[in-house]
This record gives sequence, C-alpha cells and structure tokens, in this order.
Amino acid sequence: MKIGIIGGGLTGLVAAHALAGEHEVELFEKLPYLGGCLSSYNMNDYWIERYYHHCFSSDTTLFSLLKETGLFKKLEWMNGTTGYFARNRIFPLNKPLEILAYPELTLIDKAKLAWLTLSAKKTDLTKLDDIPADQYIIENLGTNIYSSFFEPLLKSKFGDRRNEVSAAWLISRIAIRSNRGVSGERLGYLKGGFHQIIGALESSVTEKGGKIEKQSTSSSLSREGKAWTLNGKRFDAVISTIPPHELERIGGPALPHIPYQGAACLTLAMDSQVTDGIYWLNMKDSAPYGAVVSHTNFIPVERYGEHIVYLASYFSGTLPAQLDERMITDFCRRFSVSEREIHWHRMAVDPWAGPVYTTGYRNLIPGYEQAGLYMAGMFSRTNYPERSMEGSVKAGYEVADCIRKQETHDRP
Repeated sequence: MKIGIIGGGLTGLVAAHALAGEHEVELFEKLPYLGGCLSSYNMNDYWIERYYHHCFSSDTTLFSLLKETGLFKKLEWMNGTTGYFARNRIFPLNKPLEILAYPELTLIDKAKLAWLTLSAKKTDLTKLDDIPADQYIIENLGTNIYSSFFEPLLKSKFGDRRNEVSAAWLISRIAIRSNRGVSGERLGYLKGGFHQIIGALESSVTEKGGKIEKQSTSSSLSREGKAWTLNGKRFDAVISTIPPHELERIGGPALPHIPYQGAACLTLAMDSQVTDGIYWLNMKDSAPYGAVVSHTNFIPVERYGEHIVYLASYFSGTLPAQLDERMITDFCRRFSVSEREIHWHRMAVDPWAGPVYTTGYRNLIPGYEQAGLYMAGMFSRTNYPERSMEGSVKAGYEVADCIRKQETHDRP
C-alpha cells in the first residue's frame, strides 16, 4: 500500500516507523523540523526540548520503543520536586514537614489531600467525565483546597478554560503523578535529550525506504473511489495526526468539535537557579505564566553549563501581544533577576498544542478510522484523560495496526 501521513510529531513518526518497509510511506511535516511538541533546540553544545518533558514509570509502550531503537539504556530516573509560589514567596511541597508548613491549607485540608492522592488510582474515571473539576473538588474537599492547591494547577495547564475541565482529567493526573517519595516525584528523562527519539524514528523510516517531507504543508485532501489524493499525490490510505478541525479545513470529515488550546513556552538560560532547587513551581500568585519549570533543578546543570528555565503559558484563540516580553519582565522582577543575566531566550508557540479535556470530552474522541481515513494523535483515546508521550506512541502503533488489519481484510 502507498500510505500518506500528515504530521511529523511523535504519533506520525511512530506510525511511519511501524509501517515503513512493508508499505510505501510518505510523511508530510509543515515545519522545518520534526517532533512537534517533542522537538528540541540545538544550542550548539547541547539539545534542549522546546517544551518541558519527562516520562513516568508506567510508560511501558514508550519503553518498548526506546528498547527497539537502542535508547533505553539512556533512560534515567530523577526526583522532580514541586512547590507553589504564593504570597510572593516560594513554598516547597515535597517533604512532610514542608507540606505541613504550607500556610494556604489547614491540617484538615492536608489530610483530605492525602486521602484524595491515595484513592485516585482506584477511582472510576468514566463517572467523572461529565463533572467539572472545580465542582468535584469543592464538593468533596472544600473551596479552600480548590483555590489554594488545585486552581493554580488547572490554570497552569488550561489557562482561562480551567473551569471547563473535567474531574476525570484532574483525578487521572493525580493518579499518574502519585509515584512520589519524601524527596520528590520519580520522573524519567533520556540522557542527552528526547530529540534522540525523534532522530531514531526519522532514521528508521528513511532507512526502510520511507520518505519524509519537511516544510511541506498538507493543503488539500480528497477521496477518489477507494483512494485519497493528498497534496496532489495519490495514496491508498492516509493517516492524519493533526487536530480534527484542521483536517476538516483541508477536506477531511466533519466530526464533533474537539476543543484545543495553544501553548506558549518561553525557554531561557542564565547562570543561577532562582526557584530554591524546585523543578516544578506552580504560580498561585497572578503572573503571565502558569508555572516555572526549572529544567536544571531536575537534570544536572553540568550537562548544559547554564541553568535552563521554562515559563509555561496556555492560551485560546490569538496569542496575547508581546507575551514573551511580559513573561521576561515579570520573571525578572518576581525572582530578582537582571535581564543582563539571561544568556538567551526562545519562545515556542503552538496554536494547537493539545486538547482541552472539557466535560463530556470522552464522547468526542474519534475512532482511528473515519470515512476511510485514519486519524490518530493527541485527540486519540490513548491520550485520554491525560496526554503524554506514552499516549502518542500508543496511538501511532495502534493506527498502524488498524491499517494492517484493513489490508488483510481487503485481500482477495
């Protein structure tokens, strides 16, 4: 079969990797680089992801891919510490005494939080899909726990749409992040950077005869009998990994609207760290970013020769004007950093970074096959109710299996 793939992110590359060799595969990526949200900057002496990344101990499909590509030996496990910026100061929330000292929560609040964390893995998420996260927390744990602990988390991930997010997403996130000890959360990182996965997949596809076209926007798609024409080329099957509404715009099927949001992630480098050794600092105080992610409080700074920090923001619609300047100004003021101390900064913007897991989202998820077209990506069931590298890898493999099964079914 001749198979066209729209999108060179993780799902598209995994599908191409799985199908190349046994099929004629051609992948189209609109950007000059591959990887999507897993792409990286090459800063000459090192690589660093455009958007902060780590993996979890439950990511078994990702680990299988790492083994297949010879990268598993580079996987290492680190402690990811967390905290909150509230009342114009940093509060670490890792050790029991730190949690007990957090002034935004009472002792009763903290006991309720502990109960929620312990019970999260046993919760039936299907029953929570239609319940707003804020309503669920307020009704079960109280208003103060929501405003002092969960609202900053929801704000850092979903911005102004945080009140639309379902309790299924929130409880899923608590469950997946419960691998925590007294020194922090156990998180995985690929020594040298996750760009190596993207490079290994690209090499695999091309070595097996597949084609990868960068800076090639998918602008037209049409059905002709049992075949598809994509950008004027004929294919027996097409896999799309772009958001369903973007696919519809170029000729794909009309499906129920899946809400998406954009991400703006400012990466900057400087000589010192300013978050008291904390990796993930949620902003309870109002700021033009929802979280400060200090990469080199997670991965040793010696590998980079400078401290790397991400300022994470999400938006709907149009990117706020001069957001990068506002981020830097606020960060420097809030953390007493002179702009002269910043060696470099880069702003990564993706207007369709990922779905917003609103109430009722589960019923919007499309199947892999839609009107003879194949679709997989961040919107797939494997990425519900929390998107991850694991979910994107699974989606790539599963959509490839769908094509194999269809080919077997169609054989005379």
